[in-house]
Amino acid sequence: MQPVRNLVVVLGDQLDLEASGFDGFDPLLDAVWMTEVAEESTHVWSSKQRTALFLSAMRHSAAEMRAAGRVVHYTAIDDPEGRGTLADQLTVDVVRLEPASLVMTAPGDWRVLESLRRVAAQADIPLEIREDRHFFCTVREFAAHVGERSTLRMEYFYREQRRRFGILMTPEGKPEGGAWNYDAENRKAFPAQGPGMVPPRAVFAPDEITRDVLTLVAARFADHPGRLDTFAWPVSRAQALESLTLFIDERLPWFGDAQDAMWPGEPWLWHAHLSAAMNLKLLHPREVVAAAEAAYRAGHAPLASTEGFIRQILGWREYVRGIYWTQMPEYARHNALDAHEPLPEWHWTGDTSMACLADAIGTTLENGYAHHIQRLMVTGLYALLLGVEPTDLHAWYLAVYVDAVEWVELPNTMGMSQFADGGLMGSKPYAASGAYISRMSPHCRACPFDPQKRIGADACPITTLYWDFLMRNETTLAANPRMALQVRNARLLDEEERTAISGRAAAIRRGEVGANA
Repeated sequence: MQPVRNLVVVLGDQLDLEASGFDGFDPLLDAVWMTEVAEESTHVWSSKQRTALFLSAMRHSAAEMRAAGRVVHYTAIDDPEGRGTLADQLTVDVVRLEPASLVMTAPGDWRVLESLRRVAAQADIPLEIREDRHFFCTVREFAAHVGERSTLRMEYFYREQRRRFGILMTPEGKPEGGAWNYDAENRKAFPAQGPGMVPPRAVFAPDEITRDVLTLVAARFADHPGRLDTFAWPVSRAQALESLTLFIDERLPWFGDAQDAMWPGEPWLWHAHLSAAMNLKLLHPREVVAAAEAAYRAGHAPLASTEGFIRQILGWREYVRGIYWTQMPEYARHNALDAHEPLPEWHWTGDTSMACLADAIGTTLENGYAHHIQRLMVTGLYALLLGVEPTDLHAWYLAVYVDAVEWVELPNTMGMSQFADGGLMGSKPYAASGAYISRMSPHCRACPFDPQKRIGADACPITTLYWDFLMRNETTLAANPRMALQVRNARLLDEEERTAISGRAAAIRRGEVGANA
């Protein structure tokens, strides 16, 4: 076997053939290392759709690399010589291939980075970690932004990014339209008759590679959550680009108008569905942002929609990645609200009589997807109010969504959704009663619970838990200026009602309310 100079490690979320790990790649001297391992589907109970997406995209990427003349050492998950974990597989392959060094683009998971570093150290072989170019901002640049700031806020970071890259800016250096964001225009609910004619989701029929993966996943991970018959995600660069084009053409003009709205049985709405392709590195965020801005400047999409979409990528996506890499590993252990309730079992089945949660979890299990408001203000809200152990909810989100990679999922869960970081990432908990669900969707019309009631047999569990949350965390929340009004309202409740709320909340936690459809 010809000696290998650099063995380029490519992980399942690093599928860009032009990634930094390939800089200086010589097909006569270097080789690519890829492996499928059960560990990545079992360290959390990964859904069938999530596992299938990663495996299919990896196999398509490996085929493209081979077609480009690169030597690829690839171990499939059903290979009898497979070792089951990234670390064990790399250990044996380093011995077999005897590379002079290991090279890789920086991974998106602290656990994976540490395990691969240990392998290299134990094998006494150099491991070169290169910058991941699939972001606007490097980790070092974000750390410089953090600097000596006592508080972090995404809005200020986002404005810096806009200025730095000249995105949606006028020639005079002002934000396009005169404002930095247009949230006020992007929070509409749907009219009574619903969202209207929503374009069909971009669907990609499984080819032979994907069909083989679906068969494998169905057999090997039969007891994992979710289903496979709806699988239609883009698994190649070409399909990802087609998804981007379809979003810009068919959805972006209406994206902003009701991006926070929900409608039963409509999981896709006007959202982009591009996060999985971006997180696998099949799409670059720069090309996504550029396409959106070009659509605005061509008059195809209004400013409010375009800015709202770009903010999610240039702002939140970059911000949470910076939080992750500047705060780990301690960040994963935060629990500022001292929440320790277990995640209700029906999160794995959708078997609940609460209409909003049944819909959000049902579409999650069916498609490996739910849009951001379903995640933040339905499943995340319920867990926050219930007092779920943040790491339990983190493991669930990481398991069930096809776009879940830890660098983006963990901060969104621990910081934005659960306020477990005590306000490092967001200025207040996203706490609301059932009235929010009623305002942003028609779910409550078909639900046995009344969002306006906090006690009684038909009181909405979210509303009950909202008031219980304020009472349980009164001391902590009273110190937060943005929660002061809500805390004052809770303090106005008389003792009899407070006792009734606490009792009903305890029944909800015991699974006596809302647990069965």
